Amino acid sequence: MKSLRELYRVGKGPSSSHTMGPQRAALIFLSNNPDAKKYEVTLYGSLAATGKGHMTDVAIVDVLSKVAPLTLVWKPSEFLPFHPNGMQFKAFDENGNLIDDWIVYSVGGGALSTGLENTVDNGPDVYEMHTLSEIVSWCHRTGKTYWEYVDECEGPDIWDFLQYVWENMQAAVKSGLDHEGVLPGPLHISRKASIYNVKASGYKSNLQSRGLVYSYALAVCEENASGGTIVTAPTCGSCGVIPAVLYHLYKSREFTDRRMQHALATAGLFGNVVKTNASISGAEVGCQGEVGVACAMASAAATQLFGGSPTQIEYAAEMGLEHHLGMTCDPIGGLVQIPCIERNAFAAARALDSNIYASFSDGNHMISFDHVVEVMKQTGKDLPSLYKETSTGGLAKKYNEEK
Repeated sequence: MKSLRELYRVGKGPSSSHTMGPQRAALIFLSNNPDAKKYEVTLYGSLAATGKGHMTDVAIVDVLSKVAPLTLVWKPSEFLPFHPNGMQFKAFDENGNLIDDWIVYSVGGGALSTGLENTVDNGPDVYEMHTLSEIVSWCHRTGKTYWEYVDECEGPDIWDFLQYVWENMQAAVKSGLDHEGVLPGPLHISRKASIYNVKASGYKSNLQSRGLVYSYALAVCEENASGGTIVTAPTCGSCGVIPAVLYHLYKSREFTDRRMQHALATAGLFGNVVKTNASISGAEVGCQGEVGVACAMASAAATQLFGGSPTQIEYAAEMGLEHHLGMTCDPIGGLVQIPCIERNAFAAARALDSNIYASFSDGNHMISFDHVVEVMKQTGKDLPSLYKETSTGGLAKKYNEEK
């Protein structure tokens, strides 16, 4: 498995696979063809279907059009073989001759691949084990827990990086709570984070706690939808779940920054397992791979913070993912707003419920996290493409019919 540095990426929203990935691809192509006199980029499948809502065109235009004229071609009904988020970059000389032709895929979380599992400009594998069952066995043999495995594999520098991640997550929450108004785009969705945060203060402690968690998730997701700076956790579309849970526990329980780093390491390990063995791309497996995985990661992080055993942590993560199986990705208008923002808030609450449920148990359970990851991958393959970030089915279709 790759480093957590490639799972947690700090950048601008609204989409890791539709904005951050294409922008990175454009920058790479530009560096290889800085003297081109014309560029052409063809977007396929999900990238073309929801690219305008996700600002894919803006991300690419901002890079290439500053150097030479750019033509964008949209092919939403045509899918390249490796992944639904396919792109083809072409560069031409002054005579119109083709000088470079590159097909690349945005495979989720801002990562790129040229196909056949080959990644682009990513680092080496740093984790020898890549299933939770292996890692749990290691924990039992050594008496250590997940964050200690991260420390052994990544080295001590990982903690400075995770502190940077944690600081950016906090900044996204605070910025989102401070902003009001309407989100960009044709849906005219009003920001709700600040209102939820204020209203939460009027309730008794149990409801206040839940209201605050909602407000923190809304805050980060609204920042993302506005093109603000967030952390992929594991994607932009699911970026509100982990910050909401961790920020709430940090504020209410006064955990130290070091404890939060450990929680992020644990969460990242679970996200890495899914990214390695299945997918975190909504265009490939639906929203179960984004919000579902984020819920699993947050469930693991919360249980880590409350002193759960390795098996209890694994159980919490398993529940967080299992109960999102089959969740479709059907954003209205191709925007990361409906149903995405609300789903983050509910997933954050579900992560805290998973932590409580697992903590009441002894950690023993029938279905392993690895099993659920396998099922999620197969479920994603079985979902029709209209439910995988194309905005042609589900809520998106119903909304268009009723307009």
